[in-house]
This record gives sequence, C-alpha cells and structure tokens, in this order.
Amino acid sequence: MANHKSSLKRIRQEEKRRLHNRYYGKTMRNAVRKLRATTDKAEAAAMYPGITKLLDKLAKTNIIHKNKANNLKSKLAIHINKLA
Repeated sequence: MANHKSSLKRIRQEEKRRLHNRYYGKTMRNAVRKLRATTDKAEAAAMYPGITKLLDKLAKTNIIHKNKANNLKSKLAIHINKLA
C-alpha cells in the first residue's frame, strides 16, 4: 500500500483514467464492429463520419495510436466502397 498522499491520489487518478479509457475503447470497437456488420451501403456511409470523429478524438487523447485510427478509417472506407 502507498505511504504518501500524492501516491494515493495518483492511484485514484489512474483508476479513474483506466475506466474512462476502457469505456471509450470498447465504445470505439463496438462502433467499428457495427459498421463492418452493416450490409447496406447508404447506412454504412451515414455511420462513417461519426466513427471517424470518434477515432480522431481517441487518437488525439492518446487512448489509441494515431496510426491505428488512420488504419481503421482506411479499412472502413474500403469496406464501404466494396458494398454493393
């Protein structure tokens, strides 16, 4: 157990951040999964800007790496273009 006030506070902060990051990471994964499961091109195209915005926000706040965000956006765009 920590002995200093500052380390106790750090533990509280890290736990709060971990839960926050976990929530947004899971939300992002579910959104990507939902878009990939979509078979309607118009619906997928309508979902894409919102998911792009979410990915950019997560990359900006270092929840995911910027390259991962760009790779996901690229793969999703390719997926949407392949839909009939």
